[in-house]
Order: sequence, then structure tokens, then C-alpha cells
Amino acid sequence: MNTNKLIIAGIFSLITISTMNAQKKPHLDKKKPIEERIDLLMKQMTLEEKVGQMNQYNGFWEVTGPVPKEGNAELKYKHLRDGWVGSMLSVRGVKEVKAVQKIAVEETRLGIPLIIGFDVIHGYKTLSPIPLAEAASWDMEAIKKSAQVAADEASAVGINWTFGPNVDVSHDARWGRVMEGAGEDAYLGSKVAIARVTGFQGDTRADLAKINTIAACAKHFAAYGFAEAGRDYNTVDISNSRLYNEVLPPFHAAAEAGVRTFMNSFNILNGIPATGNSFLQRDILKGKWNFDGFVVSDWASVREMIAHGFAKDGAEATQKAVIAGSDMDMESYLYVVELANLVKSGKVKEALVDDAVRRILRVKFELGLFDDPYKNCDEKREKATIGSKANNAGVLDMAKKSIVLLKNAPSPLGRAGEGILPLQKSGQKIALIGALANDKNSPLGSWRIASDDNTAVSVLEGMQQYKGNQLTFEKGADLTVGKTAFVDELVFNTTDKSGFDAAKKVAASADVVVMVLGEHGFQSGEGRSRTNLDLPGVQQELLEEIYKVNSNIVLVLNNGRPLALPWAATHIPAIVEAWHLGTQTGNAVAQVLYGDYNPSGKLPISFPRNVGQCPIYYNNYSTGRPTNGEGNVFWSHYTDVEKTPQFPFGFGLSYTTFDYKNLKINKTAFAKGESVVVSVDVTNSGNYDGKEVVQLYIHDDAASLARPVKELKGFELINLKKGETKTVTLTLTDKELGFYDNDGNYLVEPGTFKIMVGGSSDKGLESGFELK
Repeated sequence: MNTNKLIIAGIFSLITISTMNAQKKPHLDKKKPIEERIDLLMKQMTLEEKVGQMNQYNGFWEVTGPVPKEGNAELKYKHLRDGWVGSMLSVRGVKEVKAVQKIAVEETRLGIPLIIGFDVIHGYKTLSPIPLAEAASWDMEAIKKSAQVAADEASAVGINWTFGPNVDVSHDARWGRVMEGAGEDAYLGSKVAIARVTGFQGDTRADLAKINTIAACAKHFAAYGFAEAGRDYNTVDISNSRLYNEVLPPFHAAAEAGVRTFMNSFNILNGIPATGNSFLQRDILKGKWNFDGFVVSDWASVREMIAHGFAKDGAEATQKAVIAGSDMDMESYLYVVELANLVKSGKVKEALVDDAVRRILRVKFELGLFDDPYKNCDEKREKATIGSKANNAGVLDMAKKSIVLLKNAPSPLGRAGEGILPLQKSGQKIALIGALANDKNSPLGSWRIASDDNTAVSVLEGMQQYKGNQLTFEKGADLTVGKTAFVDELVFNTTDKSGFDAAKKVAASADVVVMVLGEHGFQSGEGRSRTNLDLPGVQQELLEEIYKVNSNIVLVLNNGRPLALPWAATHIPAIVEAWHLGTQTGNAVAQVLYGDYNPSGKLPISFPRNVGQCPIYYNNYSTGRPTNGEGNVFWSHYTDVEKTPQFPFGFGLSYTTFDYKNLKINKTAFAKGESVVVSVDVTNSGNYDGKEVVQLYIHDDAASLARPVKELKGFELINLKKGETKTVTLTLTDKELGFYDNDGNYLVEPGTFKIMVGGSSDKGLESGFELK
């Protein structure tokens, strides 16, 4: 038999086997609609097998190694073989995933495939900037492409579900998890949520079956970002107005974008833990929003309802969680132990179990796992995809777009009237100072579970690519001196200044000093709340000592949250917010410093003057005493510092300048339902080509509920050549002009509105109109 005949015979054999399987297991018939296939499968399932689909275990043993023989791991392994596990997390790599999937598909009674989850927060192995940094780009297409890179690599190692995006709005820089979200604003956060969901999943639900997409998960539902005092896992107590207008919009946007899963949050809301909160999960998510995917608990959050004092034991915690709409139990080990008995005793209706299982199976069918359980288990693709040239180019592009220029004061080292940046490419002596400048690990940031340590391009390596200047590096001082007994909890250097003198010596003889200071990558993230937002360790002292010998300093910040920098904001001529930018950090920073990329980022979160201002945010409320009109002390202010932020939301400079003129509204009065068309002329009035984020804010002058002093309701990222002018048009509809009342009803009320258009939330051209 020749080769062609062998191939044809092989194909025929596969078709025959597939047909036989479909006849034996009719839910495997690809021709049937998904809902019918779910019905057919569920009719075959025992109650225990249904409960098993609602059970998620963390990877508990090396699957390609010996089978566990004792303890909890052995029990989990038995559950897996019995078909009592619906999902696993933190199993990764084609060999491991294929091995565990083989058990589920080929050794259990019904052969239901697992959905494999993982925290792909800002990339798998090739890392993009942390999500807060990405939001600073205000570039939704770039953010979408970044998520596509993450999905490409994660899917290549067997993962088909990410626990992201985090769409928590937060006003408090003390909260370590601000690095995971899009900042302080619900409008911008909603746009970022859509970009990341479609980046992970594709543009349509049908795209989920593709080989390079993964299911996304909107988290944490809801209000986790408003933890009191910025302390992780802490109490949340907010008004309904804040819930509906600031917390829920990014979640709603994610749901409308087709996100297939939600994760509930650790906090209480109105005294009820989110995991057991029917109002959030049943009434809003699955009711008003008609969400047909499934809800997964956060890690052990079902069991934590006991610690909250909301459940007396595991059985009651399980009962309350299932009734409230929490479909899958992550690592509490409670559903698999308690739920079947609760159904048999009548305390939980089996219909609730059926609803949860339908939702889980629906996502598995949509992912194509029943049609090909090993679709993401191709070792050749794994090898070709991880760390590819294209993926590195993608994260470099994202990193450059995430950088924000905070200050660039006029300097004799720059062109006439311009700042110290961009640096000259030749003829200068540059001193590079700071331990973070030569760090290849910290720039990877927090939440990079699958990445390899020390794989970031350091700032030193990036700057060394530019050969025209004399570059000398001194660390000045170590940032850290070790770790505590806890994983990645750092001990900072607060005493050793022995490197100061060497750093001062090179600074004194340099034309320009570039100092890379900030937080270590593991100083932000989950469980890493801070009460001090200053530069950690002895970095502030180092900065001031270097300033004494050479004031021509470019301060490059590496951080996962806003920092309080009052001294630097006053004294340092140039400040670059470079966040934790991921794998290509050093190349991105160097290209911005040397002007090969003109920075265009804008802050997605306010930077306070000191920690005492926190929480601080641009869309605050006027209060009854907003100004010092009476000329006395009795007005809303601080006595020791201005009430404004150091750097406001939406702020970011460029190497060029932009002028705004001719703000126009197409009419002065509008009927409800009409579009308000706003236009403005923007001119690049500087010496470089550049990009600008044109921002539109509104204020409802008088409403049935007090409205913020301003709210972002539109923006556009534009490119302008030197000297070029563009007319930018932004449109306001009822969707932007209304708000939610305390019962969750959306209102568009008549009255007068102010608008402001500019390059930041703190200044711009102003006008107004009336809505009749």
C-alpha cells in the first residue's frame, strides 16, 4: 500500500472511531447544538459526578511522576479518577496537562475533560507590563494584543482558562493589588476590561474553540478594591451609589464582551461574603445581566465564610455558597465533601446543582474540549511559541506604550527651552545608579508564576545598547537584604550606605545621572499592602545625596503602585514612571530615555503627595464646602498639604507639546436620546512627532444624586506629526450622560452639564450644554 492510501486509510479509521464514540456517547456528536449535548451528558451523570464538575483542585502532584500513595494527595487523585474533579489549576506544560487530562478523559466513567486554569495575569512566560502599567497606555488595541500574546503562550502549554482580567476599581495605593487592575476609573476600566477579555478569548464566542485562545475570568466580584485602609482581604463597606456607578461597570462591560467566567471576591458586602452573596451572583450577574457562564470562588473563599462568621461549618458554607450562585469551589474541598449530602437531605435543591454544572459544561463545550481534549497539548507548538521573537516584540511594544513621563523640566542639557530628556546619543558621560538598574528579576513584577527568574532585560543592559556615550554603573545601595520566612516577603536595606560614596563619585563627574529607584517587583500584589508609599529602604537618602553633587538627574521609577514623591517632584528635573514592565523592561526604558520612542502614557491612577491623602481619586465629590470662599479655616482641605494629588489621573507628558483650541459642541440644548457631538482642535506645537490622549470629562450640575466633580466619558489616542493639527470628535450619548440610582436603575435626567476636554483630568478647555 502506498503512502497516500495509508493516509486515506488512517483518516477513514479516525472518522470511524469518532462515529462510534458519538454513537456510544451521543454528547460527543459535533453536529448537535451545545445545549442538546449538555442535556444528553447530564442525563448520564450521577449526583456525585455533577458535584465533581463543581470541584477544582490545585495541582497536587507531578502528574508524570509517581502516583500519590498517601495523605490528601492520594484522596485528590482518587477523586480525579472517579470523575469528581471538574477543573485543575496550576498544572502547566504539555506533558503534565496531557497526563492529567488523559486520566479524566480515558479513565473516568463519562470521560468529561478538565478545564485547566492558571493565573495568566500579564503574560505566561514572556511577560508584558503589569496590568496597571498597561492601562497607562490608554491604547486598547495594544492591551488587546498583549492579552493575545499571553493567551498564545498559555494555550501552547495546555492551559485553557486564565483567572483574569482583574477589573477591580480602586482608589487606594496602599492596596497591593492595584497593580493587577486598570486603576481608579470605571469608564477607563470598562474599556480595558473589554480589550483584555477579547484579547484572551477572541472577538466572538466561536473563537474560544481556536487553538490560541483561552477563557477569561472577570474578577473579583465585587468591590474588593475598596478594602478599608487598603489592607488586603479587609472589610468593604460602600454605598449602593458607589457600587453601581464605580464598582460594577467594568464587570458589566466584561460580561457584555462575552467573558465566560467570573470569580467572586474575598470581602464582605453589606455584611455578606461575596462568595455567599445572592444579590451579587444571582440577582445582578445571572439575573439582570443574563450571564450564562460560570462563577468560580477565589482560593478557599467558600471555607473562609466560616472565618467571616457567616457560616458555622463547612456544610453551611457549602449550602450558602451554592444557593448564592457560586458554581465552582476552588480549593476549599467542601463541595466534593458536603454538597451531595446537602442535596439528599433537601437543604440544597438539585436544580441549583444542575444549573451550575450546565454552566461549567457549556464553557467546556465552547472551548472545544469535548471535541479534542488534547487541543492544547502539542509539544512542537509549545516549543515554538514560548519566548518567540514575535511575542517578545509584542511585549516590548506594550512596555514602551505604558511608560509615563511625569516631569521634564527645562535643562541646559536639552534643546533650547526643552527638558533633560531625551538624552543625547553621543558625547555625554552618564552615571547609572540604583540597584534596580541592574536587576533582571524585579522588573518582571508580581504575578509571574510561570516566568523564569532573572529573565528581564535590565535597564543597564538596555542602555548599553546605545554605544555613543560613556556609561558607568553603581548600585549605590542594595534595595533588599533578604526574605522573611514567608514566600517573597522582602526585608529592605535600611542601614547599609557603604555604596553611597562610589555612587556620588561617578555622579559628580557625569553630565547626566540616571537613577532607577522604586519598589521591588514582589512589593506589590496580593497580600502586599503598605502604609508607607515612600521609596523603600535607603533610596530616598541616596537620591538626595546624589542630588547634592549633580542635580542633572533623570529619575526612573520601577513600581507597582503610585508612590508618594514630594521631594523628587520638587527637586528632580526629569521623572519617568516605568512601572514593572516585564521581560523587555530595559529595552523599553532605554528607547524612551534616548528618544527612539516618544512617551505617550497617561496615569490611570492618581499619585498622592503623601500616604495621608489616601484614598485619593480625581472623580471626587464637591462637598458642601469645596473652596475657601469665607476666608477661614472651615472648608474641606488639609492644613499641612494641598488636597490635590501630586500627579493626577490622566496626566502624562511628551517630548513634544500639544495645544487645544476651538472646543465646540454641535448644539447648546439637546433632547434625551440625542447625541452630543464635541469637537476640539489639537496641534502638535513642539519639536517631535508624538501621540496624545485627548480626554473628555463631564459634570452633571444638579441631579437627584450628587455627582462627582468630573467623570471621564470619552477619550481618543491620536498621532500628530510635528506642527500637525487634527480635529478630534467625541460623542456623548445617554450611555455616558446617565448614572445609576441606589436601586440600580439607570437614570438620564434633564439639566445642565459642564464638559472639559484636555490632556489630563486637572486642566482643559471648558464648555457646557443643556439636556431637556
